[in-house]
Amino acid sequence: MKTAEIHTSKGVMKVNFYDKDAPVTVANFVKLAESGYFDGLAFHRVIPNFVIQGGCPFSKDINDPRVGTGGPGYKIDCETKGENQYHDRGVLSMAHAGKNTGGSQFFVCHSRQNTAHLDGVHTCFGKVFEGIEVVDAIRPGDEIEKILIVENA
Repeated sequence: MKTAEIHTSKGVMKVNFYDKDAPVTVANFVKLAESGYFDGLAFHRVIPNFVIQGGCPFSKDINDPRVGTGGPGYKIDCETKGENQYHDRGVLSMAHAGKNTGGSQFFVCHSRQNTAHLDGVHTCFGKVFEGIEVVDAIRPGDEIEKILIVENA
């Protein structure tokens, strides 16, 4: 089983993946992380008590007017039918511009209170199990230094 360590300028978030519920989304995120795709990108969208969002390739320059519109050059299908498809505090979910248009942008939920309406719309593919306080500390423009994928026995 794989986990991820999202290293940021505010600390590290450790994530368990929902391999069973969102295998395509997990595999896509792992592939991008292992290639260094996320390194140096910013959390470009931060809405208190809602989400922090990153993964846009244009966010290497946070002043680029295209920030928030980029992706990896392909789209993946949504996987919203699994058991863990509810947006709770610390859940990683795929951002998209409409059904089946996800790619590299993802968000982490601050709370269940303001994210329940995303259930069944966005693919939940993991959850922070350590470093949840980092979610609260992130501000717009804070950097994703790197995302490490860890093989666990």
